[in-house]
Amino acid sequence: MKAIVQRVVKAGVTVGEEQISSIGRGVCVLVGISRDDGPKDTEYMVRKILNLRIFEDETGKRWSKSVKEMNLEILCVSQFTLQCVLKGNKPDFHGAMMADTSETFYKDFLEKLRQSYSPDKIQDGKFGNHMQVHIQNDGPVTIELNSPPPRQKKKVVEKSSEEVMS
Repeated sequence: MKAIVQRVVKAGVTVGEEQISSIGRGVCVLVGISRDDGPKDTEYMVRKILNLRIFEDETGKRWSKSVKEMNLEILCVSQFTLQCVLKGNKPDFHGAMMADTSETFYKDFLEKLRQSYSPDKIQDGKFGNHMQVHIQNDGPVTIELNSPPPRQKKKVVEKSSEEVMS
């Protein structure tokens, strides 16, 4: 799972002429779901997004407060193109989760985010639609988050008793 987190003054999503959602100060999060993602990736991303210290505190100290600590808003936008790899100059999206399963996964991600924070502070776009995302970046501050890949199991080499004796 990949997320691009941008600190914003304001952000919004429109589809055609219709305003779908908007937020004031907070973060806009572009979310890319890979075919290998599972519940642990969701938990990791929710924790990181809510606790990422990209805001200054009351004294002006930078990088001190999170969106959650500041009680700010979050706009999430599903963006499968974050899971692209280039084949020459052409993007290949085979690493992205298929649309039929990614919509449910994305909705579960949003629900976990709402459960871990304030439901009224979480907005999102319109899954599967061609959207216009309006972002007024603050700073600019843009952070890329990647959920950790599954740990590789150490290979256990078994030796026969003959090999050990020699």
